[in-house]
Amino acid sequence: MADQNPVVLITGASRGIGAATATLAARDGFDVAIGYVKHEAAAQQVAEAVRRRGRRAAIIRGDVAVPADITRMFTQAEEQLGPITAIVNNSGITGPIGPFSKTSSATIEQVFRVNVFGTMECCRQAVERFQRNGIAGVIVNVSSVAARTGSPQEYIHYAASKAAVETFTLGLAREVAEHRIRVCAVAPGSTFTDIHASAGEPDRPQRVAPRIPLGRLAQPEEIAETITWLLSPAASYLTGTVVHCAGGL
Repeated sequence: MADQNPVVLITGASRGIGAATATLAARDGFDVAIGYVKHEAAAQQVAEAVRRRGRRAAIIRGDVAVPADITRMFTQAEEQLGPITAIVNNSGITGPIGPFSKTSSATIEQVFRVNVFGTMECCRQAVERFQRNGIAGVIVNVSSVAARTGSPQEYIHYAASKAAVETFTLGLAREVAEHRIRVCAVAPGSTFTDIHASAGEPDRPQRVAPRIPLGRLAQPEEIAETITWLLSPAASYLTGTVVHCAGGL
């Protein structure tokens, strides 16, 4: 195992922050398992970008809201690339933008299934495999500045799900530190990705930019740089930490 490249599994890696993280992880020497749900062609493009950097790539379809899919994703990633040494839990959804009183129970449940339960189950799978293989693994959970702002009139339920992710990150980090496993989170601010259109407001970037101290949204690569830094030996003494990458918010 000593001669093997590190292997990172990234959920939601076909587009946006996940795709940028996959490309930068390959730059930093990782072989990359690219998790996706719907956009296979986009996942293939990310895989090609990884291979152009001289690293191996595997694309694996799976929905983190479905526990059986998570198990299969890990198994297929290890079959194709070898033991996983890191995971980035990037998959996340918001549901439609609007006041909480207008948010459906189905939306709230699905957001928590993906953002919270999916992240937790991926972490459980990762920790089990790290320990089984004797790997000092790294987990990076993608949170959001919404965990601190609460996102009133937009998606309070999403903000609550990300606050849960941050508390879970702290608890898990302290629990597994004795096994040399690091667990951190990155809390991005508003970023130029498809999440705004998916939430029903493609022009949201123009609306929210003025409230950001730096006066603009992040590019996905800026968030990905923070994530890949946490994966690297440069962050070897960080665990149980949430890094805010939010333009000053």
